[in-house]
Amino acid sequence: MKINLGLIGYPLGHSFSPEYFANKFRAEGIEGTYRLFPLTSIEDLPAMLAENPELNGFNVTIPYKTAIIPHLDFVDADARAIGAINTVRIVREPSPSGDRPYRLEGYNTDFKGFSNSLVPLVESDDEALILGTGGAAKGIAYALSKLNIPHEFVSRTPDAAQGVNAPVIAYSDITARIATNHRIIINCTPLGMYPKIDSAPDLPWNLISARHLCYDIVYNPTVTKFMQHGAGRGATVKNGLEMLHQQAEEAWKIWVGQR
Repeated sequence: MKINLGLIGYPLGHSFSPEYFANKFRAEGIEGTYRLFPLTSIEDLPAMLAENPELNGFNVTIPYKTAIIPHLDFVDADARAIGAINTVRIVREPSPSGDRPYRLEGYNTDFKGFSNSLVPLVESDDEALILGTGGAAKGIAYALSKLNIPHEFVSRTPDAAQGVNAPVIAYSDITARIATNHRIIINCTPLGMYPKIDSAPDLPWNLISARHLCYDIVYNPTVTKFMQHGAGRGATVKNGLEMLHQQAEEAWKIWVGQR
């Protein structure tokens, strides 16, 4: 068996996925490749696929988790509910329209990866603040809903948020009461991600305490500025590496036909 996979997004210098899947190929005894495809526009996707007819599937990261949906022939029910895609399976059969020799199937495994990594840290009556309203944030919100954890979004531009399932507030709206009531704070923005490692969401850090959990879905660097700020206030901090591993395993099952 041979499998050829990849990752689309822009930029992609932060990705740990090639190393992860190289280890996966060895562990499974499979010949495989995992390549990075930094697309400056989602409109470059058809050309990339035409140039790489051996691809069996690919992951999708910032900023194309939502933008890719119109390019898909099938969207899984979970991914449709979330409104974001992070895993695509390529089926080498003609598309429904007959204009391509392949079909693209879209899935979201982010929410399962996040859920699996969060559950051991959850306390009774937890509520969460989700920083950001993009595709990654929607997947996190879906996971929280599945876990029955109430949540709100925080955005620099709350009036522009679309397709979200909970209230959206501005960072300036975070009061002591809101900070106290929302023990879990999840960074779903790219702030702090390599190479721009010195940035972080503009939280009122004086309201964060040792009872909080500051979870950053960013995994490179290992300790983000968001996590540093949280740890400085005594909070428990966690990065997105375990989530990455968990979602990758779910994506693998899709690519090799185990689900």
